[in-house]
Amino acid sequence: MKPVIALVGRPNVGKSTLFNQLTKSRDALVADYPGLTRDRKYGTGRVGDKPYIVVDTGGLSGDAEGVEAQMVDQVHQAIGEANIVLFLVDARAGLMAGDEQIVQQLRRINKQIFIVVNKIDGTDETIGIIDFQGLGMGEPLAIAATHGRNVSRMMQTVLADLPQAEEEEEEEDGSVKVAIIGRPNVGKSTLVNRIMGEERVVAFDMPGTTRDSIFIPFERDEKQYTLIDTAGVRRRGRVKETVEKFSVIKALQAIEEANVVILVLDAHDGISEQDATLAGFALDAGRAMVIAVNKWDGLEKHARERMKTELDRRLPFLDFAEMHFISALHGTGVGHLFESVDAAFAAAIKKLPTPDLTRILEDAVSQHQPPMVRGRRIKLRYAHQGGRNPPLIVVHGTQTSSLPGAYKRYLMNIFRKVFKLKGTPVRVEFKSGDNPYAEQRKKPVRRQAYKKPDSKHAHKLKQKSRK
Repeated sequence: MKPVIALVGRPNVGKSTLFNQLTKSRDALVADYPGLTRDRKYGTGRVGDKPYIVVDTGGLSGDAEGVEAQMVDQVHQAIGEANIVLFLVDARAGLMAGDEQIVQQLRRINKQIFIVVNKIDGTDETIGIIDFQGLGMGEPLAIAATHGRNVSRMMQTVLADLPQAEEEEEEEDGSVKVAIIGRPNVGKSTLVNRIMGEERVVAFDMPGTTRDSIFIPFERDEKQYTLIDTAGVRRRGRVKETVEKFSVIKALQAIEEANVVILVLDAHDGISEQDATLAGFALDAGRAMVIAVNKWDGLEKHARERMKTELDRRLPFLDFAEMHFISALHGTGVGHLFESVDAAFAAAIKKLPTPDLTRILEDAVSQHQPPMVRGRRIKLRYAHQGGRNPPLIVVHGTQTSSLPGAYKRYLMNIFRKVFKLKGTPVRVEFKSGDNPYAEQRKKPVRRQAYKKPDSKHAHKLKQKSRK
């Protein structure tokens, strides 16, 4: 499993800016105003060969009333999910009373904690960390998140003691791993029970009755599967306990473990931001996907049409995924889900021969030529498979960096259609070969100076010309 890193600290110390640096994104809202981040924000990143999940949290200021109390709860949950905690402080502001209060809270938890001194740009690193060395939590790490200064070096230190992901992986058992993901109360546990034909997972009509991801091996039509339920098992006696927050971490880890993801949506609630976010995580991970729109029974015709329109509008990036309208409670449509699961898995691991890929590329180019760039036609020469699950197609040519996005999508759709790659994302990578004449073009052409022939030679040339 990927390690989970939580970012905590006072408001306005740069947590969201660091989050964006660690995820190479602009997902977290960043502005010079304290308290912008109230809910947890999740993202993924990688340093070298070590991937990780990072959680951005709201600032802790010591005021535990109203919204601030909810923010504190969010921070504590993020810390509970994390393997590593990065405690951010402000080098310009120095050690504040709020920092010392947070340190007292962090001392009570059994987590690996690093003090990260941010905003050292324009200052001496040694001077910037002096105030924080006496906190007794190890040597502080100095960074400037805004400019990315020392961020990679900091992450190498933070991740240095973690085991390699390969050491934690279990041996493959040959089964297809299928993750069931979705928002709370969309019917994930009910769907698992329907697929299994028994009460394997506690289903309860309350959002958030889920605690952990569980792996359920089973056989269907003489094929081996492992269901990964992000809901998990709860004892019936504990169902009435305080409802936990939905664990995005568990969903992300389940997506990473799966071969195929079933995204469960609620037909009555429509498409939420959380639905789109989970779908985006699965797409970024390159997972084959099936969409199950649950609670379809009893929905009136106009409501069904509205839901289909919303699916097209909110999730256009999942146009490769087969869609099923089901009722997990009554079993309607559930039996056809695994036909799409099998097709999506087969497409994800399909071998694409180089001669076939190159022939398809040539046919596509002959039907629709790439555009001209600076008076020269972009040339696409051949293609080969660069990876599977998801399929990666590498296209070689010249000036491919200038290829428009629309033409790239055109080629991707051609490859998808010809090879029938339904249910899996397809990635197409373009590479340009080195031009052997590039260096010669850069060198100035040396012209030889005109040399006047001597008189004897000139006389002979004259005679030849007369003849």
